[in-house]
Amino acid sequence: MTVDDVREFVEEIRLSADDDEVAHSMEDELYVAVLQAIVNGADNPGKLAAEALRTKNIEFSRWCA
Repeated sequence: MTVDDVREFVEEIRLSADDDEVAHSMEDELYVAVLQAIVNGADNPGKLAAEALRTKNIEFSRWCA
């Protein structure tokens, strides 16, 4: 996983923000993917995490049933 991959995923989430459930699921998926990349020895874990956390600036409802 690269920083560009994360940026693209964040943009996909931004484009899906009109559907809270989809956006929230995608956000969770991104976080798991970034954590897995870090566990697998990503060269730039801090940058990956920082880019992933940009999803917190996207407005959509985050809730769990």
